Amino acid sequence: MSDRLEVALSLQVPGFDLDVSWSAGGGVAVLFGPSGAGKTLTLQCLAGLITPNAGRIVVDGRVLFDSASGVNVPAQARRVGYVFQGYALFPHLTVTENVGFGLRDLPRARRAERAAAVIERLGLAGLEHRYPRELSGGQRQRVALGRALAIDPALLLLDEPLSALDAPLRRALRDELRALLTDLGTAAVLVTHDFTEAYRLGDRIVVYDAGRVVQSAPRSELLWQPASESVARIMGIRNVLRGTVVKATPDRIQFRWRGQLLEAVNSPSRSYLPAADSPIAFFIRPEYVRLIRKDRGPADPSHHMNLMDGVVVGEEDFGTTWSLRIRLTAAGEPAQGDHDLEVEVPHLVYEILEIDRDRRWQFSIHRGSIHVLPA
Repeated sequence: MSDRLEVALSLQVPGFDLDVSWSAGGGVAVLFGPSGAGKTLTLQCLAGLITPNAGRIVVDGRVLFDSASGVNVPAQARRVGYVFQGYALFPHLTVTENVGFGLRDLPRARRAERAAAVIERLGLAGLEHRYPRELSGGQRQRVALGRALAIDPALLLLDEPLSALDAPLRRALRDELRALLTDLGTAAVLVTHDFTEAYRLGDRIVVYDAGRVVQSAPRSELLWQPASESVARIMGIRNVLRGTVVKATPDRIQFRWRGQLLEAVNSPSRSYLPAADSPIAFFIRPEYVRLIRKDRGPADPSHHMNLMDGVVVGEEDFGTTWSLRIRLTAAGEPAQGDHDLEVEVPHLVYEILEIDRDRRWQFSIHRGSIHVLPA
């Protein structure tokens, strides 16, 4: 599938430089990264609210901006729908009036017909004469989406559409929004700094950091193959660690970490083999660390990969899971903090193993669960 959206932007504002380039096919592209990374600035450039210093924006083959050839389509002529953070509904207008706000240039009958069609499509029938204060959070979200869709946009922009909601409502509306965007089939760009939200809503995730794109990939690829240690940290991945290479082959990488000799599967996408004694970064997802039950006798190293000993030095109860902070008991180096590794276990496992009483454990990590990051 050819790219429906091509973006290359250079913009200088006081105290900040934006210089990004990325493209996306159909579906939802999510701009993800920390606050102040340039995500909303990009949306404003796409919408025509801000003019970049240089660059090019193409939507479905139509050039909206090209500094080299002097093209800069006015915002009102771009056919871009914009859902603002917090929705920005007009409190004095009804649902119908909010949805039809962008259609003011149409004859009244055509405007009413178009607004009614969008209201019906978004499941808002029966609410036409209500005001925003009389709507639930989900209904307000759909009204804001309806206002953006009423103009039949070629591109839909959503700036942190769930940020104003409390956590339970946010989770419910996230799934509803994903279903709506999938059903609509309109190319969309969504901004968020919440990785769970980015993963659940996006088809492609574009990672921003300090005004630059540090990775752009399909969501599943990004989840398992961050492009660098910095991307992994921006994603909020826990247990991003560093070791030293002992030996590397096309299939395996052996390295030392905290005095332990570990083995990981080498990534098939890696185009080189790290040299012995070179530094290496890797991550281990907390839920993939396996605690060894003690009622079956001492752990057999031949049956457990990457076997280690540690002591639980802290913990947090998250309701369905416990997060354990573990310090290695045989580490050959000084600790870098109060713990070496985070381990996540289901609440039932925590109770069965009586982890609150027994703090010393052996644990193992399958070589396929250690993800070596590119240099």
